[in-house]
Amino acid sequence: FSNCYKLKSVNIPNSIKNIELDTFYDCKSLTSVTIPNSVTSIGYRVFYNCDSLTSITIPDSVKSIGGGAFYGCKSLTSVAIGNGVTFIDYNTFYNCDSLTTITIPNKVTKIDNSAFYDCENLATVTIGNSVTSIGHSVFYNCDKLTSITIPNSVTSIGSHAFYSCEGLTSITIPNSVTSIDNAAFSNCKKLTSITLSNNITSINMNMFSGCNKLSSITIPDRVTSIGNSAFYNCDSLTSITIPNSVTSIDGSAFANCDNLAVVNIGDGVA
Repeated sequence: FSNCYKLKSVNIPNSIKNIELDTFYDCKSLTSVTIPNSVTSIGYRVFYNCDSLTSITIPDSVKSIGGGAFYGCKSLTSVAIGNGVTFIDYNTFYNCDSLTTITIPNKVTKIDNSAFYDCENLATVTIGNSVTSIGHSVFYNCDKLTSITIPNSVTSIGSHAFYSCEGLTSITIPNSVTSIDNAAFSNCKKLTSITLSNNITSINMNMFSGCNKLSSITIPDRVTSIGNSAFYNCDSLTSITIPNSVTSIDGSAFANCDNLAVVNIGDGVA
């Protein structure tokens, strides 16, 4: 049914188990779809660019949702993800800019790259307690997101994961997290405080660059390196202590921190 521009509603029969690749691709007038409990998988780009679709309920029978399944569904305001889903694939809800709230079920173990990229009105996110990985650019430019709780199951946060989440004011990274990639919180302009996991070993490149409201941060004792431009343009930062564990600080790590008046550098830096 791809490119059926006048198709408005669909009732999928109980005989269907899989909704295959591109089934409703670019059905721009599609406003409602009923997915029966017989369906176990939703393929890649199934509802891609269905920009009149306003809500969707994914039943518990569905185990997998393919990449880009709801890409560009700009009118989508409500999504209920069934409890059977174990993986949020890449670009799944990319540019769903009317989506305001999402709950990630407890069986989901990974939120893949750019899953909620540019969901600019997404304000509330609940992450289930089985998620171990938040991929790169997952919440990129979700600028209505003011707070988020990262569960203790998460071990890694990808690059640009929260890039330009301009409404985010504070965040706590649990000790389960051992790696945070480049620019994960870059350009979070209202971020005033962050509590980092005690088990990370590096502050990577551009991690907090452009966080110009960030006034304080404690660098954990296991950190050994601070990357290039890690705190670039953090012009509310007034003091910082570099622990003894740090052995290298790359160029421009604290460039343009105009109000940084006190820096205590540990014995590890040569």
